[in-house]
Amino acid sequence: MRGPGPWWRGKSTPAKVETYTRWSFHSFAVIEVFAFGLPLLSRVPLPHSGWLFVLVCAHGVLGATTGARALDWVRGTREQPLRLMWALGVVSVLLGSVAFVLADRGKADDTATVLGSMFAGVMTFGLGLITLGIRSRRRVLYLIAGFAGGSGALALALGARPAHALATSVAVLAGTSFFAFTSVFSVWLVRAVYELDAARETRARLAVAEERLRFGRDLHDVIGRNLAVIALKSELAVQLARRERPEAVEQMIEVQRIAQESQREVREVVRGYREADLAVELSGAQGVLEAAGIGCSVDGEDTAGLPGEVQSALAWVVREGTTNVLRHGNAGQCSVVLRVTEGQVVLTVENDGIRAVGDGDGEGTGDVGRSVGAGSGLAGLRERLTVVDGTLEAGPVGGDAFRVVARVPLASGGSASAGGSASAGSRSGSGLGKASGSASGSASGSASGGAAAVAGSAVVRGGAS
Repeated sequence: MRGPGPWWRGKSTPAKVETYTRWSFHSFAVIEVFAFGLPLLSRVPLPHSGWLFVLVCAHGVLGATTGARALDWVRGTREQPLRLMWALGVVSVLLGSVAFVLADRGKADDTATVLGSMFAGVMTFGLGLITLGIRSRRRVLYLIAGFAGGSGALALALGARPAHALATSVAVLAGTSFFAFTSVFSVWLVRAVYELDAARETRARLAVAEERLRFGRDLHDVIGRNLAVIALKSELAVQLARRERPEAVEQMIEVQRIAQESQREVREVVRGYREADLAVELSGAQGVLEAAGIGCSVDGEDTAGLPGEVQSALAWVVREGTTNVLRHGNAGQCSVVLRVTEGQVVLTVENDGIRAVGDGDGEGTGDVGRSVGAGSGLAGLRERLTVVDGTLEAGPVGGDAFRVVARVPLASGGSASAGGSASAGSRSGSGLGKASGSASGSASGSASGGAAAVAGSAVVRGGAS
C-alpha cells in the first residue's frame, strides 16, 4: 500500500492538523446533503421536496464557507466572518422553522420524520459551524440555550403539547451542544498545535544560541589572553624603541610569535579541532533535543574505557548529528546508539526528520539530504575519523529517516592514544578543546611572556624615572 504523497509529507505537523480539521468541516456539507437533503426527494411530495432540497444544499455550502473563513480567523489570516455567521444563523433558523411547520402539518409519518430530521440537522450543523467563529465560551452557551429555547417555543406556538415541546428543546440542546463542543475543541486543538510548534522552534533557536555562546566563550578564553599579552608587549617595545634599546626587537619578535600562534588557534577553533568528552556530548545531546521537543533515546556502552582519541572523534559525531537534527530536519524522534563489537566502536545517530522536497527538486532527499550531503560538517567529521582510521556513513533510510554511522577500530584508537602523542600534544599545546586545555596549552608561552613583559615594562619605567 502506497503512503501519502509528497504534498502531505511535505507539510508540518500543525499544517497537517489544520488541513484535516478544515476538510472535516467541509465534509459536513456533504453529510448534510446526503443525510437530510436526498431523503426529501423520495419521501416528501412535490413541490415542497424540490425547493427544500435546494435550500439544504445552499445551507451546506454556506456552512462550509463559514467554517473555512472561521478557521482562517483562528489562524489570524482573515477577519472574523461576522456577516457569514449572521447569515448562517438566520438561514438555519428560517429553514429549520419551515421544516418544523411542514412536519407539524404533514399527515404521512414518513414526511413528518424526514422533515423533523431536517429540522434537527439544519439547526445542529448551523450552530456548530457558527461557534467556530466565536471566541467567548459564554456566548457559545447563550447561543445554544437560545436555539434550544426557540425550538421549544416554536413547538408550543404551533400547538404542540408541553411534553412534546420540552422533548424538542432537549433534543436540540443535546445535538447543538455536542456539535458546538466538537467545533470548539477542534479550534482549540489547531491553535494549541501551532503554539506548541512555535514553542518548539523557539527552544531549538535558544539551544543553537546557547551553543554559539559557548563557542564564543571558548574563543574568548583562547584569544583574549593572547591579545592582552600582545598589547602589553607592544607597549613595552614602544618604550624600549624610544630609548633605542636592542630589547625592542626581541619584544616585537615575541609579539609576532604570539600573533601567529593566535591565528593558528583561531583557525583550529573555527575548524573544530578541540578535544570533546563523549559522555558529556551524549548527555548534552539528549538534553538539547528534548528541550527542543524532540524525543531522544541514548543507549550504549560505558564510554570510560574508550581511548581518548576515539572518544573525541565520536563526541564530535554526536555534536554534529545533533546540530543537523535541530537545523535541517523536522524530527520527532532521535536515537543515539553506541556499541563495541568485533574490535570496533560503532556510533549510530538516526532521526525521522527528512522533509519532502518542495517543487521541482527531483532529488527526493529533502533539506536534510541536501545539507548533510554537501555540507562541511560531515566532511570535517570524516577528517577527524580518518585520524583514528575510522569511517563515516550518512544517508536516508526507510524513506523518512536519516542515519549517521561512525565506525572506529579500537586497535587504531589504542595506538593513537598510546603512540600518537605528537597529535595529542599538538592539540593540548595549542590550547584548544576544554577550558583546562586552553589554559594549559598556551599559558606556558603567553602567560610567562606576559609576566616578562610586565617586569620589563616596570624596569623601563623605573629607568625612565
